[in-house]
Amino acid sequence: MNARALIFLLLGVGNAFAQGFAGLGTDTEGFAVPEPGKRFEFPRDHGAHPDYRIEWWYLTANLTGPDGADYGLQWTLFRSALAPGEAEGWESPQVWFGHAAVTSATTHRATERFARGGTGQAGVTAEPFAAWIDDWQMAGDSLDRLRLTATGKDFAYDIAMRAEGPLVLHGDGGYSVKSAKGQASYYYSQPFFVVEGMITLPEGEVPVRGIAWLDREWSSQPLAEDQTGWDWFSLSFDTGEKLMGFRLRDAAGGGFTSASWIAADGEPTPYGNGKLVMTPLETSRVDGREIPTRWRLVLPDRALDITVGALNSQAWLGLSIPYWEGPVRVIGTHTGKGYLEMTGYERQ
Repeated sequence: MNARALIFLLLGVGNAFAQGFAGLGTDTEGFAVPEPGKRFEFPRDHGAHPDYRIEWWYLTANLTGPDGADYGLQWTLFRSALAPGEAEGWESPQVWFGHAAVTSATTHRATERFARGGTGQAGVTAEPFAAWIDDWQMAGDSLDRLRLTATGKDFAYDIAMRAEGPLVLHGDGGYSVKSAKGQASYYYSQPFFVVEGMITLPEGEVPVRGIAWLDREWSSQPLAEDQTGWDWFSLSFDTGEKLMGFRLRDAAGGGFTSASWIAADGEPTPYGNGKLVMTPLETSRVDGREIPTRWRLVLPDRALDITVGALNSQAWLGLSIPYWEGPVRVIGTHTGKGYLEMTGYERQ
């Protein structure tokens, strides 16, 4: 993303479901494309960039209830453009959709919403910050303090979030390369949220506390034409350090990797292709697919050698475009929690 993290699905309402993830490697067709050397402008860049084809505001949280039970929470708003630019009403070429989910060790609940741009049903404003689709909202006076809400037929949540660290730019100052051919996105995160609030489940309300990670990313062609999906980690260690890492898989069975090591004070160190070694250790049968739900991650430059396992192996979002997204636990040279997103695994 995930995560975290790139669902990046709707390249057009009519053909998105046919193309799936493979459509992310299509030509840019007049859209703006990321270039190295961008100077980010905040809070303006927290808002939408309609000249780029795809964009997302992607929030995942690792939470704990009063009895010590672990929960995961996801809230994502995606923007996808049929053409560059914006217009009023139904002339708008922008399409919006949202995903929300709550995961425990034994259950996984998820739902989605869709909206057309130009109608006010969904959108993002930079100052004060607000991202919404219908009654789902992530909003506050600034990105440092936010309230997050969503509802589904069998869950709801209302969470307050406070940032206790800086924004983190991934790759080369926020220019994140995704393939050996040079596909890239603009990518930054706020991985330092502390949160508390309430999850509502069929069995009742659960007060929760924990941490959250927000990914912001936009591009017009984030995948090469031969890339088929990705495995994306956002991990928070008990030391206060953090790791973002991904592997973009290709049709030949290889993969392009990238990572950011984030110090406890927020200073990032980027690691290019091949530095982070990601090895599936165990798969689970999920919705007719074999999904790797236990991994070994090794980053020799940081003496990192960890095993990352799913809290719930069945954290499958069986939505219009299906994918796996769920909370994970970390053991090894470092311990902690985080989130894993996996896309492009075909039914077998």
